This record gives sequence, structure tokens and C-alpha cells, in this order.
Amino acid sequence: MSKIYQTEVAGRPLSLEFGKVAGLANGSVLVRYGDTVVVTAATASDKPRDGIDFFPLSIDYEEKMYAVGKIPGGFTRREGRPSENAILTSRVIDRPMRPLFPKDLRNDVSIVSTVLSVEQDNAPEFCAMIGSSVAVSVSDIPFNGPIAAVYVGLVDGEFVINPTEEQREKSDMNLTVAGSAKKVVMIEAGANEVPEDVMYDAIMFAHEEIKKLVAFIKGIQDEIGKPKFEYEHMVVDETLFADIRAYAEEAVKGAMDTDDKTVRDARLAVVYEDVYNHFDEKYPKEEYQAQIDEAMYKLQKTVVRNWLMYDKKRVDGRGILEIRPLSAEVGLLPRTHGSGLFSRGQTQVLTVATLGSLDDAKIIDGLDNEEYRRYLHHYNFPSYSVGETRPSRGPGRREIGHGALAERALVPVLPSEEEFPYAIRLVSEVLSSNGSTSQGSICGSTLALMDAGVPIKAPVAGISVGLITDPNDDDNFLTMVDIQGVEDFFGDMDFKVAGTKKGITAIQMDLKVDGLTPEIIRTALEQTKNARFYILDEVMLKAIAEPRDEISPYAPKIINMTIPVDKIREVIGSGGKVIQGIQADTDSKISIEEDGTVYIAAVNPECGEAAKKMIEDIIKEPEVGEIYTGTVVSVLDFGAFVNILPGKDGLIHISKLSKRRVEKVTDVVNIGDTVTVEIIEIDEKKGRINLRRIED
Repeated sequence: MSKIYQTEVAGRPLSLEFGKVAGLANGSVLVRYGDTVVVTAATASDKPRDGIDFFPLSIDYEEKMYAVGKIPGGFTRREGRPSENAILTSRVIDRPMRPLFPKDLRNDVSIVSTVLSVEQDNAPEFCAMIGSSVAVSVSDIPFNGPIAAVYVGLVDGEFVINPTEEQREKSDMNLTVAGSAKKVVMIEAGANEVPEDVMYDAIMFAHEEIKKLVAFIKGIQDEIGKPKFEYEHMVVDETLFADIRAYAEEAVKGAMDTDDKTVRDARLAVVYEDVYNHFDEKYPKEEYQAQIDEAMYKLQKTVVRNWLMYDKKRVDGRGILEIRPLSAEVGLLPRTHGSGLFSRGQTQVLTVATLGSLDDAKIIDGLDNEEYRRYLHHYNFPSYSVGETRPSRGPGRREIGHGALAERALVPVLPSEEEFPYAIRLVSEVLSSNGSTSQGSICGSTLALMDAGVPIKAPVAGISVGLITDPNDDDNFLTMVDIQGVEDFFGDMDFKVAGTKKGITAIQMDLKVDGLTPEIIRTALEQTKNARFYILDEVMLKAIAEPRDEISPYAPKIINMTIPVDKIREVIGSGGKVIQGIQADTDSKISIEEDGTVYIAAVNPECGEAAKKMIEDIIKEPEVGEIYTGTVVSVLDFGAFVNILPGKDGLIHISKLSKRRVEKVTDVVNIGDTVTVEIIEIDEKKGRINLRRIED
């Protein structure tokens, strides 16, 4: 028998139904928000997975096209690999939930949210976030929740919870916040240069709504939640850890005290081997290697965190708010449309800009109404960037997520289609990685756009802030600017913020603890602001102060014009014959909008002008007395048809071929001949243009 619990969010009904579907899962819920319906199921394996030192959690958000009354495209006519939105949604759910599972849990846990029905005003992603928290909370899977999440928009200067489709279109902010009853556990945002204080207020506004939802979920958990199952705790033996710490702590400190990742790894390899050998009798490697490795990891973590928290010391010798050495360079690649190389310590990202016609823009067919994107950002993280050997198998979830973050950061500063009628693709290649590659890609992308001559509204820079917390005192914390890999690995937070001098354009926050206090959030926003200004003024703008006046000679030059709507068919021609002919003759690409706007793209400006002239000739209404040079396309007994304009033929009657009497048309002209003609009559009834041949 099913049980339904109801509340309201943003004035719209939210219902959670239990016991109706997915009864064999450890926990499940049917979430309804208006007419949007999502089912979420959480399952866990009976036993831990052998041979792993991490928590095997998988979270999947599944989009079903039937939810919006569509049949999938493609040969199989079924859903294939997850869309980019599905992957990003899975990541947004994963980030706030993962830290709240026990750190030593090794049982496989799977959370699957399947979208069954969509009402565009009520986001299915919101339902999936709520459903994931609820399904795990009422299950027997160990979890330190519940949590909840909401969206926040900024419409006409006012914060709006879970904005409708109409509100989203005019919102200056797309903010997602997840939290527990006491703390914020996840922040993700895209914004139109929103000031830090406004962003902070929006996060706090969201948290107030989250507290209500958490209380609602907690009430359900208390009523129908299952007892949490016992699991095999994967903890380091205290005696073993104490022995290794006493023997190797100073060696670990010496190994880690460097700003060079390669040197650090080489030093640590020696320490590991020494520890294995030293403890071979007491803790034989064949039996205890997993325990020893875990103890060494714990020791490194302890060293780094103690350095930061108590000694205010960083592994590379920097001050807490000091940024690594920076450099910026543009114009590295002579044949690309724009390129920018940004380096931060050992992290190095090259971004390449490519400009194309609007035909290159992407139409995304998903659960939302069809989305048109003229700007794409792709992020690649090859194995060599971290000194590893691994075959490239295409982008993973991390790469897609980082690309989306950079894209979100730059969208607010791009010129409109009317100002700059180009499709834009940026590709960020991580050449070397020691932390903050996603923010490096944002900086490199700004450089590449400016190098390509894209008239961006303002340059964008990105920076991350790390965190060390005292588990026993929420008020005792330390934040540090520009974290490198080891600080990210052993720290509690990676708080990424991108923006201009005016304000924030994107945020992404990853946590390893149970949440952030308002003071930590405020501090992080202020520190990223100061660091962002430094990067812009002292590094990026010194490499290129403003966008180039002209685009690359290798980029297509786009000419736009407007034609009458009733002439579109003539320009396209039957089966696209006319427009295809123009493109072939002029080596150009032409796109025509429904309102009659025409975009002509050609690398050679002369070719673009030639295509424009041909279109102008087509839409031009011929007048009596005008003279044209055309080609004979057909010969009949009574005359010859001459193509005078693209898609327009006129007739030279046999009597008008010459001043002399003509017995046969072919005595004067043949197919393929070039002739000069004058329009002598336009027969509107017959839709025919009558011509006279002008003799030499």
C-alpha cells in the first residue's frame, strides 16, 4: 500500500509517494512536482567490493524522450548514451551526497533517477535531487542526511525559488544550492556578472527554503525510514598507523616539501619502498600492503593539513593567499582563429578558438524545449598532463563537467548574434596539471576569444579556494587561494569562482565535509574576488589588453543581409538547387533565417561579396529596359530561354534574336552560349520575362 506525503515549493505542489513502484530497491520514491514525475531508486550491494580503497558510488540521471512526447532520433529509435545535461545533472546530485556517506563504506551504492513526465515549468532535475536524498534517507543504506536542493533565479532584482520557464529566460542567475539543516553542501551557478554580496544573499535565501525541505524529508524518514545496515568498516589499524607515523613522518614531510609534483612523487616512492622494507617482518607486504598504503595516505593527509591549519605553511612555500607564478600568451598557433596559453605553476592549459557560420551552431534535442547553442566549449584532459600512460577513450564525466563550467563562465560576456554573427567553439587542452585546470581553461579561453577578435563585453578569470576545517569546531577553519593538486586531494573543498571585474559568472563547489557555514562562503567569495582582479590586471590584460580589431584571415568573414520573406523560396530554389549553386560558385556557406536574415560566410571576402550580389540579383525585381548578360539554357523551335539571374530565366522569341530574319534558332544561339539581352516586356499573367538579343 502506497503512502503519499505532500508539501509546496515555490507555490507548486510537491508530493513524495512510497510503496507504489520499485519495491525491490533498498529505497525508492515517486516524486511529483506539478506534472513533472521522476522515480528514484537506491540500491546497495550486500558485501563490500574487494580490493578497492574508495567508496563505489554511482549516480545516474536518465532522460526518457517519452516524458515530453518525443520519439528519439537515430537508427535504433531509442535513448542511447546520456546527454550532456544528464551527465551534468548526475554530477550535481553526486557532489552534495557523496561526502555524507561513511568514508569507509566499500559496498557498491547506486542511485538512479528516471524522468517519466516533464512539465517545463517544473524542472525534473529538481525532482531527481530531492528524490535521491529521499530514497537513500528512507533506505537501510548508511547516510548522514537528509539534504535538499533548490534553484534560485534573479528576476527583475528579486530572488525566485525554482523559477518557471518564462522566469528562467529573463533571469540574471541560474543558481543551484544543496544543503542540510545546518550547512550548505553544494553550490553551482551561472550568472550575468552578479556581485559577490548578491550571490551570497542568494545562497542564504536558498538555504532558508532548503531547511524547510530537509525538515519535511526528515519527518518522512522518522516515520517510514528503515534502520541502517551494519557494514564492514575499512579503517586503518591504529597500532599500524602509529608505528608508520613514528618511523616515516619526517621522511614524508621532506618528500612533500616541494612545489614540483614530479619531484614529490619520486621522493614519496622512495619513502614507500623504505616503509615496506622496514616493516616487512612485522607487517609483511604480501598481507598488509593495502593497510600500509592507507596508513601512508593518512599520514600524508595529516602532514599537509597540519602544515596548513597550524603552521600556515603550504607544500610549495607560498603564503596562504599567494597565487602561484602565472603567465599568459596569445597567438601561439598561426593557422587557428585564436589561441591562448595560460599557466599557473605546473598547471598549463591551451585553449583554441574556432569561428564558424551560424549553420555550425548546435540544436540540442532533449527534455527541454529544443535548445540552440552557438557557443560550445570542450575540455580535454589527456593522461600525459599528469605524467600517466592511459589510452584516450573520449571525454568522461569530469571532462564534460569542466567544459560546461568554462562555457557557463563565458556565456554572459559573449556578444549577441546580431553583434557578432558567428558560431564559436573553444577547445581547452590541458597540457600539464597540478590543480585548478578548470579555472586555467577559463583564463585561457578568455585569451583565445580576444585573440580571435571576438568582441567580448569583459575579460573573465577563474580561481579556486581550498579549505581546511576543524571537525570539532565549525568556527576554526582556514581557506587558501589557488590550490594545487595535493591541497585539493587532502583538503576539504574546491570552491571555484569565475567572473569579471563587475561580478561572478560561474561557481562550482566540491566538498569532502558535511557542509559550509555562512562565514566560510563569505570568506571564499571575497578571496576569489581579490585573486580574480589580480589575475586580470597583472597577467591576462598584459598579454592582450582588448579583443583584436579584426578576426583571423583564416576565419570565415560573415556578411549579413535581409531579404523579403516572400523571396526566401526563390533564393533557396527547388530542392535547394539555387542556394547550393551559389555556395558552389562562390565557395561560401549561406544560412537563411525565417525572418529573412541571411548570413554569408566565406574565408575570401570577395567570394562573400559575390554571393551577396547573386542573392541581390535574385530578389531584385527585373524592370523593362534593363540589360543582362546571361546563358542560354534551353532552345526550342520558337525561341531560346536565357538565365539572366539565379533562378530567373527569360525568353528570346525567334523574332527577337536578330534584326535579320532567322529561320532556325540554332542558326544564332545554342545551349551554353553567353548572350547580352534587354528586357522588353514582363508578362505578369504568364509569369514570363520577354527578352531581346542585343547584337554585337
